[in-house]
Formats: sequence, structure tokens, C-alpha cells
Amino acid sequence: MTTTLADCRALDAQDPLRALRDQFTLPEGVLYLDGNSLGVLPKAAPARIADVVAKEWGEGLIRSWNTASWFDLPQRLGDKVARLIGAAPGEVVCTDSTSVNLYKVLFAALSQQKASGRKLVVSERSNFPTDLYIAESLCRERGFTLKLIDASELATALTDEVAVLMLTHVNYRTGAMHDMKAVTAAAHAAGALTVWDLAHSAGAVPVALNDSDADYAIGCGYKYLNGGPGAPAFAWVNTKHAGQFEQPLSGWWGHAAPFEFTPHYRPAPGVGRYLCGTQPVIALAGLECGLDTVLAAEAFNGTGGAMAALRTKSLALTDLFIQLVEQRCAGQGLSLVTPREHALRGSQVCLSREEGAYAIVQALIARGVIGDYRAGDSQMPDILRFGFTPLYVGFEDVWHSVEHLVQVLETGEWRRAEFNRKNAVT
Repeated sequence: MTTTLADCRALDAQDPLRALRDQFTLPEGVLYLDGNSLGVLPKAAPARIADVVAKEWGEGLIRSWNTASWFDLPQRLGDKVARLIGAAPGEVVCTDSTSVNLYKVLFAALSQQKASGRKLVVSERSNFPTDLYIAESLCRERGFTLKLIDASELATALTDEVAVLMLTHVNYRTGAMHDMKAVTAAAHAAGALTVWDLAHSAGAVPVALNDSDADYAIGCGYKYLNGGPGAPAFAWVNTKHAGQFEQPLSGWWGHAAPFEFTPHYRPAPGVGRYLCGTQPVIALAGLECGLDTVLAAEAFNGTGGAMAALRTKSLALTDLFIQLVEQRCAGQGLSLVTPREHALRGSQVCLSREEGAYAIVQALIARGVIGDYRAGDSQMPDILRFGFTPLYVGFEDVWHSVEHLVQVLETGEWRRAEFNRKNAVT
């Protein structure tokens, strides 16, 4: 059965989450399918940030650490993130960047395994590069070896030599999603600890860290959490490891009592020791506005939490996109990379093409359809990547996006010279 534009409009009319779109500033004429790389600006953010600058900083000055509760921001925002990733209050802090937080948690996991004699850190070859770079550095410094595998090799890779399994929950290039609970159980059965990167999961798919008995996790604040470019990231640690893990960046903000100003470090209890230096208050204020846009979905799912409602729509959007591309772009050289099975799919759809992937994305952007491109490798051609944030993407948006893709392909518009000149950021 062929889906029509009228069908998509009917789906929008029936969408219980449709009102959540009003939380965002969406430029006229833009169909934004890149929230998996940078989320849209929440309408509340400019006024909130201006208030922090003009009043809390400008008038309150240093008093605002107390009067405006700046001091508590990492924990307060961490509790909001916890509601989206299956964690409990007091288990998450928002701080630093994803890369810095990964360094902290991987260091902690390696420290815990030091006495075991295990010397392998296992990760996917297709993991996000910064994760691999951080792991390479730490393994070199601490006498471990990084072993890269394909996802299909995971079961056999978990030997008694593995200290840590480090994975990204949803693959940044393909949108493929691991079964966190099953993989964590397999790692624990082999005696390994798990480190999960939730950069493409938090705010996009349901995550159940405690139910999965994961060990460590980090994630990004500026993708599906809409915190703004370079927004602070977050870190989580299983409470069973509280008091056991070492934090390599033992700055004063992670001290048990920062304002005692003692000469020797005494770590804060629990995840609070993951804080390092003075916190970026303005950036955290922006992140809080983004988190509130996601948590607004709680009102549409009763006791099920925000992510259950968002996941239902996300799967419907990605199903529709896949269906329309396969119906309307047949014979145009596009191949689906993202798994069809819901349990294995994040909130993005990735298409590969032997020729012109970058230029096709640039031609779409010129038309106001914003996705992005990721370079291929020896195992996979270049990728056209489209993210579907159900807070602000609608079903009619999907229809029009595919219509533009059809036109770019059928007319050969992507072959124009200006679309084939690579920008610094792709």
C-alpha cells in the first residue's frame, strides 16, 4: 500500500506529541533531520541564558553560587538526565565533555581490574573515533591493549583476558543498537566491566542502566538532549562501585568539601567525585532548557516516563522514512544500513551509496533538508545520515524530505560543482 502526503498529514493530526514542537525555534523552510548531531534551539534557552548573564552574573555576582543555586547545577541536571537513562537520583552528574568523561570512567574501570591481571579493552572497530582515541591513550599509559572487533565477533571476543568492554549503545554511523542488558550480562559472565557511551541514546531511545546492571556510562548533552553546541556531557556510575573507583582528574570540585581548601584530595562520595574544575554555569543553564524539552514528554505517557512516548513516535517516523525511500527512490543506488528490526534500531536512518553521498547531502541542505554525511570505509560505502527527533519532527516533514531526495537524485542536481566541494565539517 502506497503512503500519500494526505496519510502523513493524518498521522500528524493524530500525534499526541505534536504540541511539543512548540518548545523549539525552527527556522522557516527548514526540515531538520540532524538532531542526532546537534539538537534544535529550545525557545526557553535564549531568555534563560540572558537571565544567567544579566541578573545572576551581572547583579548577583559571586553570591549566585548560593542564591541562584549554581553550586548544585551538575547534580540537579544529573537527576534530570537520570530520568531518561534508567538511573536513580544522585547517580548522574552533568559536567565536562563526552571525551573527558570517557577518560574518567574508563580509567576507573581499568583501575578496578588492575589486580585481575586482565589486559584487554575490547571495543567495536566502528565505534565513534574519540572513544577509540581515548582508549588508545589510556591503554598505552596503563599497560593495557585495545582490541577492535566487529559487532558479529562480540560473543567470541569476551574471553578471560578482557578487563573492559567499551561500546557505544547506538552506533553513530549505522544507527544499529546493542541489547544493553544482554551484552552487559555476557561481559559480566566473562569477568569484564562495561563502559557504555550513550551519546546517540540519551533522549532518543529508552535506556535502563540500573536494570541492565551496567557499570559505567557517559553521554552527550547537545544531540537529542538539545543543550546547545558543546553543551556539557554527563557521567554515571553504578552505585555498587561507589567508593571503589578512582577519578584521574581529581580537581577541587570533586573534593568531598571543596571549600575546606585542604592541601590533600579527599574524593566526594559517589558520582560527585567525577566533577573536576569549576563548572560552566552558562552552558549548564542552556543544557537544563534542553533537558526540560525532553522531560516534557512525561506528560504524555503517565508513569511510563518520557522515553516510552518518544520511542513510539521515533519508530513510526523511521519506519515511514524507510518505507518512502524504498518506494520512491528505487533504482537510485541507495542501500539501507540501519537495521529494520525495532529492537536493533536507534532514532536515525542511514543510507549508503557508492557515489555522491556527500554531494547529495549538500544538495539537500541547500534545499533546506538538513541531514549529514559520514565517510565510509573498506566495509561500507559513504553514508547519508538522517536523525529523527520526535519532539520536533513530524510525519509530513518525513514526506517532504523524501520528496526532496527524489528530486535531487532524479535530476542529478547533486552533480553540481558546489555540492562536491567538501566543507571542514561534514
